[in-house]
Amino acid sequence: MRRYGKNPDEDDIRVRPNRKGNRPRTNIRPKHEDAAEGFVLTVDRGRLTCLVEDRIVMAMKARELGRKGVVVGDRVAVVGDLSGAKDTLARIVRVEERSSVLRRTADDDDPFERVVVANADQLAIVTALADPEPRPRLIDRCLVAAFDAGLEPLLVLTKSDLASPDKLLESYGALGVRYVVTSREELADGGAADRVREELEDRITAFVGHSGVGKTTLVNALVPDRQRATGHVNAVTGRGRHTTTSALALPLPAGAGWVIDTPGVRSFGLHHIDPSRVIHAFPDLEPGTEGCPRACSHDEPECALDAWVADGHADPQRLYSLRRLLSTRERREGD
Repeated sequence: MRRYGKNPDEDDIRVRPNRKGNRPRTNIRPKHEDAAEGFVLTVDRGRLTCLVEDRIVMAMKARELGRKGVVVGDRVAVVGDLSGAKDTLARIVRVEERSSVLRRTADDDDPFERVVVANADQLAIVTALADPEPRPRLIDRCLVAAFDAGLEPLLVLTKSDLASPDKLLESYGALGVRYVVTSREELADGGAADRVREELEDRITAFVGHSGVGKTTLVNALVPDRQRATGHVNAVTGRGRHTTTSALALPLPAGAGWVIDTPGVRSFGLHHIDPSRVIHAFPDLEPGTEGCPRACSHDEPECALDAWVADGHADPQRLYSLRRLLSTRERREGD
């Protein structure tokens, strides 16, 4: 059998090329320093719609990103065909550091976190005052998720023509949460949209709420040139055609901010929430936790917050509100 040396020449015609390719493998990834900046508007079955300068570009994740997820609101680096022409596809090669991440789990016993949106500044929690009835536990859970993510919460109460907002607002007074109350008539004539829009100016705002509360109808009023389909959902069971099936980022008129419409939720699991992070949203109570035992739930006999409040450092209603929010970790929305 003929053997070949380390330097075979053109006469050694039986030398086979390396089946895995002739280029040596390397762990060095390209830096893509010429990549363009993009903003992810929506994600649908592996295809990502991005805003690159003034163009809408379809893209997919580059293989080098591995399992790293890309979600609506992400700021990304994009290479390839950035023309935005039909049937073109660019590649997302890098996800920039996120300023905030809103997460939820399917339920409290589900360890799998789902990132709802990235880089939002505030969370608009939309709830109807009637038809369907308010679900305070779901509101509480959304508030906990907002505080955990470092987002400023905003309550948007719809259908005030059917019920008064006073009782619901009273229960959140100690939290100092901003709110806007709207009616169906105001929504129809544009007055409600104008008031809500004032709270969204120059911010990225994620909208959440369970089906039937008028969330997508409100978003359509805020961004009239980008209508999303609305459909009938049973007000009692929540069943029916859910109008928003994927998150979508929409620019407010005149570039005054962004609205991210998210799918209607039936539950908002908090398996991932660490109570020690929620306390950061209560700067008047946080110093009082220095005397708490390790891993304190802030609702147990040894909790130092009771003495902190008793000494006059904070309003007792603030402590009650904190404990009510933290208790949602163990209680379901329907309780």
